[in-house]
Amino acid sequence: MASQPSFGASHGAPGDDGLARHREAARNRLAVTRLTLRNFRSYAELELATSGAPVVLAGPNGAGKTNVLDAISLLSPGRGLRGAKLGEHVRRGPSAPSDALWAVAANVAREGQSYDIGTGLTLGPNGGERRAVRLNGAPAQNSADLGELIQMLWLTPAMDRLFIEGASGRRKFLDRLVLGFEPGHARTATRYETAMRERARLLKFGPRDPAWLDGLEAEMVEAGAAMATSRARTVERLNRALAARGEAGAFPAAQLALAGETDALLTELGDATGDALREKLARSRVRDAEAGRTTFGPHLTDLAVRHTQKRADARECSTGEQKALLISIILADAWELSAARSGHAPLLLLDEIAAHLDVVRRAALFDEILALGAQAWMTGTDIEMFAPLKGRADLFAVADHTIRPMAE
Repeated sequence: MASQPSFGASHGAPGDDGLARHREAARNRLAVTRLTLRNFRSYAELELATSGAPVVLAGPNGAGKTNVLDAISLLSPGRGLRGAKLGEHVRRGPSAPSDALWAVAANVAREGQSYDIGTGLTLGPNGGERRAVRLNGAPAQNSADLGELIQMLWLTPAMDRLFIEGASGRRKFLDRLVLGFEPGHARTATRYETAMRERARLLKFGPRDPAWLDGLEAEMVEAGAAMATSRARTVERLNRALAARGEAGAFPAAQLALAGETDALLTELGDATGDALREKLARSRVRDAEAGRTTFGPHLTDLAVRHTQKRADARECSTGEQKALLISIILADAWELSAARSGHAPLLLLDEIAAHLDVVRRAALFDEILALGAQAWMTGTDIEMFAPLKGRADLFAVADHTIRPMAE
């Protein structure tokens, strides 16, 4: 694992040339250097340029800060940090017919190269909503292609309840961690879910052709076993990184584990997991038909998290401890991704990240972001919470869905 700084380490007082040094370092980092929005959420039009250094968006609640992070998150595979449907991103309020669709475009710097990425809502031949993706002016096959170019992690206030709500949120969180190391995980998951939906349709409406079902189950087994294996590799990797972080820092160490029938089979049977899955799917056809869903498989996997020092499950910890555990996992993952990609840290989208952190933990978080060399997009209502970043980050004031740079 890449060498990590001690928490709370000083990176020097901000000076007149502090941001200039970080801008120089930013040239080779993964960073969004220009972001353009059209008809997206609260923005009719927005164009925002950055140096590639960390970014702070400060302003009152409802000003439009999270909408910017949401737009950036759509430069990666999936539905973004809100998990919203495509049509839900369309700007609310009166709009001309030509403005009925939304678009997000960005210039992304990576390893000294520049990439133009665009994504947005389009209408299919029958009027259905589709997401279009373009890379350097050419159509991309789908949003999964973006995972090869951009690695991205995020934390939002909604995730503060990640450990006490249902497994779905934890599973999505885990898959976002997996994507950083294995971008093909998104395509594998899509293959699995497509075959699973088709199998459920046949079981419900027929015809229950054994050969047809065998083929769909074979696809589910191949993709499902690959999903489980990728998740297991990522959990093992992160557990090593979290153990290396230890308990000495501002954020507690965590221990991760997979909880699910498919994951248990993978641990027990290894290469023979596929045969066991295929047999179980065939035996469960009647039960799944009656239930109207597939009753086992990697789509039901859960992520278990423990507070190492307290020897307690995350769900039993206080709200503040749960937040600190999430940050610890995100930072460990970011360092691992940086090590795997020659020092290029992922983008970090940290919504209202400072609100529930004390002074010590805020300083430790900022220090570690700077040490990582990551472009972190951070939001907050009080710019004073981000005072240690003055001279080291691009600071913007957000008000009434407009954004302007703050004086350095």
